[in-house]
Amino acid sequence: MIKEIQDRILKLKKERDVCILAHCYQTHDILEIADYVGDSFGLAQRAQETESKAVMMCGVRFMAETVKILCPEKRVLLPEPDAGCPMAEFLDRQMLAQLKEKYPDHAVVAYINTTAELKTLCDVCVTSSSAPKIIKRMPEDKILFIPDRNLGGYIAKQCPEKEIVTMQGCCPIHAKMTKQDVERAKSAYPNALLLVHPECDPEVVSLADYVGSTTEIMDYAKQSSADEFIIGTENSIVQHLGIDCPEKRFYPLSKDFICHNMQLTKLASVLYCLEGTGGEEIMMDEETRLAAKSCIDRMLELGNG
Repeated sequence: MIKEIQDRILKLKKERDVCILAHCYQTHDILEIADYVGDSFGLAQRAQETESKAVMMCGVRFMAETVKILCPEKRVLLPEPDAGCPMAEFLDRQMLAQLKEKYPDHAVVAYINTTAELKTLCDVCVTSSSAPKIIKRMPEDKILFIPDRNLGGYIAKQCPEKEIVTMQGCCPIHAKMTKQDVERAKSAYPNALLLVHPECDPEVVSLADYVGSTTEIMDYAKQSSADEFIIGTENSIVQHLGIDCPEKRFYPLSKDFICHNMQLTKLASVLYCLEGTGGEEIMMDEETRLAAKSCIDRMLELGNG
C-alpha cells in the first residue's frame, strides 16, 4: 500500500511540476518521495534552484513561509495546514515591537525558526549552524536574540564579546530533555557518543560529545569512526541514520523526543495536496515578503566568505 501511494505521488508531482522538499524530521516514507531532504533554510535555497513551478514543503508553516519569501514566483504548498511550531509562534509582531522599544540600542537577530511577520521586524536572520559566525561579524555589540533561549545562550558562550539578550521561547521538545535523560541513556549505552542539538537545555548540551544542527549531527555520525550514538534531537533521525548506516547503532536520547507538529504530515497528506483535495497554498503580500527577506539577505551577506 505504501509503495502504491508513493508511486501515485511520483506520477502526480511530475505531471503537475511540483518539487517536493522534506525536512529531516519527516518520516522515511516521505523522504523517499522527496526531491530534496535537509534543514529548513537549506531546503528553501534548494527551492530557489529548482525549475518547477510549484514547491511543496513537508515540514511546518514557517518553513513554507521561508520558501515563499525566497521564491515569490512559485506556488508554495504546505500539505498539513495545522503543522506549526510553538517556538516560531512564541512571539507575535506586536510583542516583538514592544521588545524593540525596550531594547532600542540592540540589533534584533532572529533564528530562522520564526514566522514571516516576525522577520519583518528583524535585522538579521540566522540558522543554528551559522549563528555564531554571523553574530561575530555584526558591527553591533548589543543583540536581542529571538526566540530560543537555549540556542541564544549557546551562541552567547561562543560570542563573549557581544551582549546578547534572550527571550524565554524554546522548542518544547528539545527543551524538556534533562540531565537525567542523558544519565539513563549513557547507562544503557555506555560506549555511545552523545550528539545533541543546541536547542537542548544547557545542562544537556554540556554533557554532549558533539553539538550541531540536525544535518551536522547526521553528517558527524556518518563520518565518525565510532559505531554507537545517542541522538539528542527528533527521533526520526534515529531511524534515518539507522537506514543510512546499518553497520552502526543509533539510540534515542528519550522515547519522548518526538515533534508532533512535524509528524502531522503523512504520506497521504502529500498525496491529497497533489490531488488538490488537501493542503494549503502559502500566500504572502509583497510588502511583507520584502520586509521579511531583508533579514535573510543580511544573513547571506554576513555569512559569505
